[in-house]
Amino acid sequence: MKKKKVNGFEFFIHLFLLAGVVVVAFPFLWMILSSVKSLPDFYSFSFWPHKLDFSAYRYIFQKTDFLTWYLNSIIIGIIVTISSLIFNSLIGYTLAKYKFPGAKAIFILILSTLMIPTEMLVIPWYVMGTKVSLIDTYLGIMFPGLIEAFGVFLMRQFMLGIPDELLDAARIDGMSEFKIWWRVALPQVKPALSALGIITFLGNWNAYLWPVIVISTDSMRTLPVGISMYATGDGGGIQWNTIMGMSTLSVIPMIIVFLIFQRRIVEGIALTGVKG
Repeated sequence: MKKKKVNGFEFFIHLFLLAGVVVVAFPFLWMILSSVKSLPDFYSFSFWPHKLDFSAYRYIFQKTDFLTWYLNSIIIGIIVTISSLIFNSLIGYTLAKYKFPGAKAIFILILSTLMIPTEMLVIPWYVMGTKVSLIDTYLGIMFPGLIEAFGVFLMRQFMLGIPDELLDAARIDGMSEFKIWWRVALPQVKPALSALGIITFLGNWNAYLWPVIVISTDSMRTLPVGISMYATGDGGGIQWNTIMGMSTLSVIPMIIVFLIFQRRIVEGIALTGVKG
């Protein structure tokens, strides 16, 4: 069997990609290794730990509210993701497949909100949250992400690719509009749903600006807020190996989500590129 020859250009590309992997992976490897160092070992700035020390993890689970922060982040991430998939796909389906006066104007208005920076929205969000008693509640943390303009845009673009004949055939068979959306339209846009789901979950998992404003008690903190407060001394003294341990544990759900949905994510990105 003939071996494929690698030309100079392909070798350069492979070398470049390998360098990129090293640059991206190095901080994560440093974080993981630093989490199993003792404090004196950490301050020696050696890359490899002289001796594995899991005291940071014992401290995390015994002396901090890390598990509460973890649970809060999981609850918020899952609920917001489910809400985003349901409502964004419903709105996208409606705007793509129903012709009614003002449909284009509504879509343009939704898209225009993408140009507004989040920093400009936190004040009206906070004022509204204060008036309806949403401060320091799960709903108060979640409501800005329950329905998002980007999700509506993404789902509408994919829904446009569903043949109208397929939907008409379902109507002739006596299916309700809700069933058509659920059983006909959604299966046709699974790659887009997967991509939107993981983007939404990871975005809420890493969210910091709005949660740090709306949260006022330790029991309601999410992971980014809790780790940040601990790192600034709120935890009663900074232990950097403990912070590295918290950060290591916090990336586990993101890795799991990516490993489960990576094929769908690639499909979604590819199809988005084809659709332009």
